[in-house]
Amino acid sequence: MLLILLIGGCNDIKQSSTLGDILDTGVLKVGTTYGLTTYYNGATGPVGFEYELAEGFADYLGVKLEVFPYYNLDDLFPQLTDAHLDMIAAGISVSPERYQRFKFGPGYQRVSEKLVFKQGKEWPRSIKDLKGDLVIAAGSSHHDSLLRLQKDNEQLSWQETDDSDMEELLEMVLSEELDYTIADSNILALMRRRYPDLSIGFSISPEQDIAWAVNKDRDDSLLAALIEYFGIIQNNGILAALEDKYFGHVRQFNYVDTREFIKSSREVLPEFKPWFVQYSNDLDWRLLAAMSYQESHWDPKAISVTGVRGMMMLTLITASELGIVSRLDPEQSIKGGAKYLTKLLKRIPDRITQPDRLWFALASYNVGLGHLEDARVLTERQGANPDMWIDVKIRLLQLRQKKYYKTTRYGYARGNEAVAYVDNIRRYYDTLVWLDEQQPQMLEPEITPDETSTQDGSEVAD
Repeated sequence: MLLILLIGGCNDIKQSSTLGDILDTGVLKVGTTYGLTTYYNGATGPVGFEYELAEGFADYLGVKLEVFPYYNLDDLFPQLTDAHLDMIAAGISVSPERYQRFKFGPGYQRVSEKLVFKQGKEWPRSIKDLKGDLVIAAGSSHHDSLLRLQKDNEQLSWQETDDSDMEELLEMVLSEELDYTIADSNILALMRRRYPDLSIGFSISPEQDIAWAVNKDRDDSLLAALIEYFGIIQNNGILAALEDKYFGHVRQFNYVDTREFIKSSREVLPEFKPWFVQYSNDLDWRLLAAMSYQESHWDPKAISVTGVRGMMMLTLITASELGIVSRLDPEQSIKGGAKYLTKLLKRIPDRITQPDRLWFALASYNVGLGHLEDARVLTERQGANPDMWIDVKIRLLQLRQKKYYKTTRYGYARGNEAVAYVDNIRRYYDTLVWLDEQQPQMLEPEITPDETSTQDGSEVAD
């Protein structure tokens, strides 16, 4: 209410302002586009980075969120201009041309526009190297960026399409239906986990802010609320946590690892999938499979120099506690790994919510619950939130530094490995979910698990 009074001054805000109208109706109308980083219907309902941010803003205002998803920005912008929408939250970059047409809230991400081609084709390092068809999504900021480049490169030409979005155009580059397209760096980071043969030629624009757009001709009351909202979620860590949830694990890209994982998912995983499904219980079998790949690359006979063994790399003590006779038996190893992760999840404090709860449990699987608690203690000492992964993972890195670990209960730990461990599993899991949804037949076994299990309880050197 203080915010409303500050904006409205002596005027009756509920009668005259954009924000007042929203509060009167009790509804915030937000336009967006369908996509990986914006909005789509998942297994449990609407999801997406932009959707979660918008949902948080509606909660902050105390109103209901109504989302109006569109297939392209060309259809979306007129709805804002005609005041049919209160704002647009669609991961749109603040280009100079758009800045002339709309007002924008605070920038909450930075992206650049990348020219994309297929791995193995001739690498275009500049506009002059383009030798083929360049197609972009209609209504994107890429149009304006290309127009600016065309001033110094008269030979530059391209086509625009309403029929395909950015993700589809990337897939068309892979299938060689076209030679080049342009994608925003945040979307490309996610897509390369699915399609590692997407390669970057060069940037066609410097980094730009991503921000929400509001109607330029209306008052600034809604804009002021946006500024305050983003200030709050920046200070309390919610924005950083959401950004990490959707993008934190894909900032680093490894072409060889990604290709090898997708190949193994199709050629090796089907043999063991029935056990991942059987023993997952309340867990997602694809998460267990991602863990197992990180641990052993789905090798039942994997042995570490530290003495951990099998597909889920269990210690001898942990296996004994879980009733696992043979760590090198794939079924027993998967069963034990699932039981151990479930046990760790139950030991994470109840107040810690998902997905942070899961990230903590995964880190504990790798580095131990004691070291995780040390990192959480350091986090609290340093004034950050010990219940948020985005804050705790920074302190896990500190467990390698003497000035920090000498003050903890359990001392030195390779906390950097635990952070990488969680990030890798998240990447593998995302890719598995996509493969399972798009090509489920590729992950199905050709033989039953009983034909591969040793079932004799034997294990060497234990």
